[in-house]
Parts: sequence; structure tokens; C-alpha cells
Amino acid sequence: MPSVAPLDIEGHVVAATFLGDMPVFAAASGTIHRLDGGEKVTEAHEGILACVKDPANQTLVTGGEDGKVLRIAHDGSITELAHLPRKWISVVATGPQGAVAYAQGKSAFVRLADGTTKEFTEQRTVEAIDFAPKGLRIALARYNGVTLHWVGTSGAPIDLEWKGAHTGVTFSPDGRFIVTTMQENALHGWKLDGKSGADARHMRMTGYPAKVKSVSWSPKGKWLASSGAPAAIVWPFSGKDGPMGKAPLELGTRANIMVTDVSFHPAEEILAIGFVDGMILAVRIADGKEALLRRPGKGAITSMGWSSTGKLLAYASDAGDCGVIDISA
Repeated sequence: MPSVAPLDIEGHVVAATFLGDMPVFAAASGTIHRLDGGEKVTEAHEGILACVKDPANQTLVTGGEDGKVLRIAHDGSITELAHLPRKWISVVATGPQGAVAYAQGKSAFVRLADGTTKEFTEQRTVEAIDFAPKGLRIALARYNGVTLHWVGTSGAPIDLEWKGAHTGVTFSPDGRFIVTTMQENALHGWKLDGKSGADARHMRMTGYPAKVKSVSWSPKGKWLASSGAPAAIVWPFSGKDGPMGKAPLELGTRANIMVTDVSFHPAEEILAIGFVDGMILAVRIADGKEALLRRPGKGAITSMGWSSTGKLLAYASDAGDCGVIDISA
């Protein structure tokens, strides 16, 4: 079994990832923990609600209960990107060319690298944001669908409608598909290169016993893994119509023990699967071969992130029992 270096943090941990090859953990209490020749702690917020990695410059972008959006560097230094007093910032995203997006209520904001900020207003609360992989285009998840906005041009927004509450949103790595997580136990998708108004643009991915809280694309975008079942549900996206008419793979099946987090390896079609009891499995897509990475722990796995080499996996839980797994060991 791979070697595990444990780390105990008090309370719920929102995110586990790497900046370069340094493991970092964001705690809901507001602290950032870096394993850099020992544990180093940065007091960032009065409470962290959202944390994402910006791969372009190896920093973290966080949103907090103090209304602040912060960029946290490798050395723990903090840059304030925005401050909305007396508001909670629970939605953040990073994009190309140093752009950062965040949302509060019905407004989404995109802050460009030069500090310019643009506001986009919706009819309903903005629940999630994702940047398209190429070009400055954003998708805003909301009640009854997704709105696409161009950031750099004045082109009209495009509404992708589907009844229900959409709580998360992701572009496929090639930009051809958009998939949302929903308040009901389902994913919904749209094919962006289809004919406008065609019914075939919709992709319904249903049958989950629980809400989907985590999704992860394989390195080349051929697969989309998801939580929300007692196995990782992995949908095929290699064909021109994505998963339409195709059954998903079910990987790492455990009777009645739910998957809470999924994370694809950065280079290989290998999926890390975290469960509600704290166990972590790695499964190879090609043959379904499983490897136990971590035995059950104190809390449900809330986040996992790979190092750039794919030899280390950082993990976090809702009980604060975190750590780093060396799969090369």
C-alpha cells in the first residue's frame, strides 16, 4: 500500500491541492496550511467558503465569510482581489490570462489580470462559475439553467435552459460540452457545437441515489467522473455526442458506502475515489484495476488534488484528518 503522511487540522477542510509540489490545505475556519519543510499556517479569512487552484500561476484563489476574494501564493503571501463588505463569497473560479471570477447574489464579477472588473447580472442567484478553456468566456449556473457570457466582447449572452436548480458547472477540456450538477440527483449537459435549438443538445445523466457534489474530467476530456453513488459514475465523452445513448462506467463499487469526491490523475486515465468513510481507492479506467490508497478515517473525503508529476495525492476530510499519499512508494 502507498505511504501516507497524515496531517490533522481542526474542523472541516474545504480543499486539498498542490502549488507546484507543495501540498496545501484550506480549512473552513479560515486558515491555509502549507507543508513546506514542516506545517506553515496562514490566517486568510474569517471563514473560507470556496477555494480553487489557479494552475496558470500556481496560487490559490479563495472566497470568504468576510466578503473578500484573496489570491494566496506559494510562500503564503496574500493579495486581496476584491472585497464586498458584509457579503459571503461562496463562488470563485480561475480562468486564462490571470482572470478570476466570483459571485454574490445575482451578480457575477470577472477581474482581469490588470485589475479591470466586469459585472454580469442574472435574474436568479449565481450558484457556480466556470471559464471556458479557450478565450475569456464564462458559464454561470443558476436556477433553470446556465448563461454564457463573453468577457472581452459585447456579444449577447446565450441562455441554456433546463428546469431545476443548477448548483455547479464545468466546461469539458475541449470546450465542446457544458455539464451542471443539479439540486436533484442528476447531472445535465449541453452540446455547444450542436445546431441552435436542437433537442439533441441536451444530455440527461440521471439515476444517482444522492446529490452529485464532485466531478472531474480525465486529462484529455474523454471521461467525466462523478460522485453521488456507491461507486464513481464515469460518463464517456469521447464521441461527438458525448454520453448520449451510452451507459457510464461504475468504478470502485462498495455496497452502500457513498463516493463523496473524485479526482483524475493529471496525465493518466487513473481516478482517485474518496468515500464517505474516508477510504480512498485508485482505479484504472482501462481495466478497472483497483489499488487501496488509504484505509477508512474519521470523516468523509471532501477534496483531493494531485501533484504535477502525479506521484503524490493530497486529500482532505470534513473531520480534518488530511494528508498526502505517495503512490510511487
